[in-house]
Amino acid sequence: MNELKPFEDKLAGLLAALSPAGRRRLTVEIAKKLRQRQQQRIKSQKAPDGTPYAPRKSQPIRAKKGRIKREMFAKLRTNRYLKASGNDSAAVVEFTGKVQRIAKVHQYGLKDRASVHGQQIKYEARILLGLNVHEQSIINDVIIKHLKDG
Repeated sequence: MNELKPFEDKLAGLLAALSPAGRRRLTVEIAKKLRQRQQQRIKSQKAPDGTPYAPRKSQPIRAKKGRIKREMFAKLRTNRYLKASGNDSAAVVEFTGKVQRIAKVHQYGLKDRASVHGQQIKYEARILLGLNVHEQSIINDVIIKHLKDG
């Protein structure tokens, strides 16, 4: 059994006692911290468990010469596409708009077309969003700080 279960039960009771506006402020703060953490992890090209992403496939020999100037998911991790929001019952970090499909293909390792008329390619699974022990401790710290200050 989890030795933190009594602590989590008391914490759940304290959170339930908060006003809806207080819970909303808390979830927005949690979502912002999680988005920051996810952006840092995507920049370091690592999955939530710490394993590195699968590298890009090498380009065909007859392809245009040069190097890829940007690391994977550089634009995807910006605040424009990776949104953080919260309401009185949930904190949400998600990709929005058209990039949501791209993120889903990479998150689950699905098939997609690189260009409109290109052939379908099976992408490697590169887990973009996820929680690990460190992020769970960040959430706990934010909750404790909020309850202490409030």
